Amino acid sequence: MIVVAGEALIDLVPSPQNTPPSVEGPGGISTSDVRLPALLPRRGGGPYNTAVALGRLGSPTAFCSRISTDSFGEALLQGLNGGGVDTTLVQRGSEPTTLAVADISPDGSAGYGFYADGTADRLFTLPPELPATVRALSLGTCSLVLEPGASAYESLLRREARRGVFTALDPNIRPGLIADPDAYRARFCSWLPDLALVKLSEEDALWLVGSGATTGGTWETVTAAAKEWLDAGPAAIVLTRGGDGLTVLTRGGGELTVPGERVTVVDTIGAGDTVNAALLHRLDAHDALSYAGVAALGDDDWHDILHFAARAAAVTCSRAGAEPPFATELAA
Repeated sequence: MIVVAGEALIDLVPSPQNTPPSVEGPGGISTSDVRLPALLPRRGGGPYNTAVALGRLGSPTAFCSRISTDSFGEALLQGLNGGGVDTTLVQRGSEPTTLAVADISPDGSAGYGFYADGTADRLFTLPPELPATVRALSLGTCSLVLEPGASAYESLLRREARRGVFTALDPNIRPGLIADPDAYRARFCSWLPDLALVKLSEEDALWLVGSGATTGGTWETVTAAAKEWLDAGPAAIVLTRGGDGLTVLTRGGGELTVPGERVTVVDTIGAGDTVNAALLHRLDAHDALSYAGVAALGDDDWHDILHFAARAAAVTCSRAGAEPPFATELAA
């Protein structure tokens, strides 16, 4: 079983098709400049999307989180159950569900504003030792930022890593939630010795090194940082580059890139989470859900794994919201 731990929330996604028409008010003043699109609620959260994607791909999966007992929380649980995800590790609370308001750019990329004060998922507490059947633990996104839950998730990571569970992290940076960037960067580096796999976007990597496109950040900056992170612990780091594909760097010095799958992009919500799930699913198919297993993979293996992840992400990008593919959609 693969356990995915982290937040479950509701994305409020703009629906341009339902934008109210412009109305001309008194004196000929148009309301077109203040029209607001309808916001459609969608199940979301990086870890939640990863768990659902794993379930749809056919991997035995459990979700470990704290979910509200409100109507949104019930909908989140239904989504997990519908995807075949085990929910016995889910804690419940009467606090409200976290909301994330998505802002979709013309190219389909999404930015988020969060309403997370006093919400259920950030009050997660450390569970007892995970079942012996657990082979991998995946964490990331807001759950490792928002206290007090962040410390509980961090403790879960360290405890399970030290008893031999394969651990994976997608930091999935949300800058608006990080009050002290330098402290978070230091915390990220402190996790590296307990990680077997790190997956992150090129943008996230640049943020973690305190750089960016406007401050001279380059692909060379990203790969140099990744190699330093590899020296601290992980067996491999996978970097996503949008339409330019995926690159893996391994602790043994290997580097391989596969191109992205061409598709008409509706939006990119959940694409990175789908990559997380696809990587874990395909690593399992290669019997590589272990540190030694990842270290033993060759170029042909990584080509297959990354190509599978790119195909899965393309399907998610081709439809609105975080709707990852089912295994049958990727059969070829």
